[in-house]
Amino acid sequence: MRHLIDFGDLPRAEWDALYQRASQIMDAPERFTGVCQGKVAANLFYEPSTRTNFSFQTAMLRLGGSVFGFADPNSSSVAKGETLKDTIKMVSGYADVIVMRTPWEGAAKAASLYSHVPVVNAGDGGHMHPTQTMADLTTMTRLLGKVDGLSIGLCGDLKNGRTVHSLIKALEKFRNVRFFLISPRELAVPDYIRAFLLEHDMPFTEVTGLEAVIPQLDVLYMTRVQRERFVDPLEYERCKGIYILTRRKLERAKEHMLVMHPLPRVDEIAVDVDDDPRAVYFQQARYGMFARMALLSDLANQPRLERTPAVEIGTKPVCRNPRCITQSQPYLPPLVRKNGGQDCCAFCDSALR
Repeated sequence: MRHLIDFGDLPRAEWDALYQRASQIMDAPERFTGVCQGKVAANLFYEPSTRTNFSFQTAMLRLGGSVFGFADPNSSSVAKGETLKDTIKMVSGYADVIVMRTPWEGAAKAASLYSHVPVVNAGDGGHMHPTQTMADLTTMTRLLGKVDGLSIGLCGDLKNGRTVHSLIKALEKFRNVRFFLISPRELAVPDYIRAFLLEHDMPFTEVTGLEAVIPQLDVLYMTRVQRERFVDPLEYERCKGIYILTRRKLERAKEHMLVMHPLPRVDEIAVDVDDDPRAVYFQQARYGMFARMALLSDLANQPRLERTPAVEIGTKPVCRNPRCITQSQPYLPPLVRKNGGQDCCAFCDSALR
């Protein structure tokens, strides 16, 4: 069974094929209106979402399929105490593909162990967001003609930004990509991402200021400081508004540089940037719909598993990350994988100490 949990697990050849399909859909959408005729997607959104939820719904409808699900877990049996395993077992009996957005890191990986149909990770806490990465790569390729050889600035909340983590892991598949990681020290990339960069010899420079590096960038990827990921409200207050992109700051940027953002924005991109031709974040959202159409046209048409493989039953969480899915679902198996030579939780990628 094929799932999309972490873009890092997708070979470059498969991404190239998905992009080619997305490009074909953009050029001739009428050819794909019946690709998912009779197929059903289940959208399980355990936390708020506008773009990703609407994008997946629209993608499936444009392919001729249908969609059900929830955007509020309190309207589902989760509010009654149903486990993730039981929810997935039940929903995969109804649907041909499951799309999940949750606040728990590693939840999509956990769901894939019990599902009879493909699972798509639409964001798991501050961990990963692989289909946003599809939108990002589609935008870069469509507008710049390539991803190889780009200098990319990632700016803002790099600690909790799942879109940033997914994009870094995806760009390991491309050649000569250079990163400028722009954040305050308390919002720098987590250790497992830094270990990934070092392990794969991906050149990166960590800086705290935007203006000094902006002339070197082909892509500036802005992110918001994510209030919902902060335990301490005072820490959020210290970090919010630290980077604000304005038209004046863009005067020093390359003419072809793309300003991207996974959205929603708060105050990190001033509205006077919207009319600059380099500001492509609303195009980026539309390209994401086409990328998701390409993905669903493949996954929703896979044959379902009549029986899922047996899974070891856990007894207690191995991972100490309080946001890891294993903390609330203790029956999950104690899965471990290597990252940068260190043992890490296979659900959320946190180092096991």
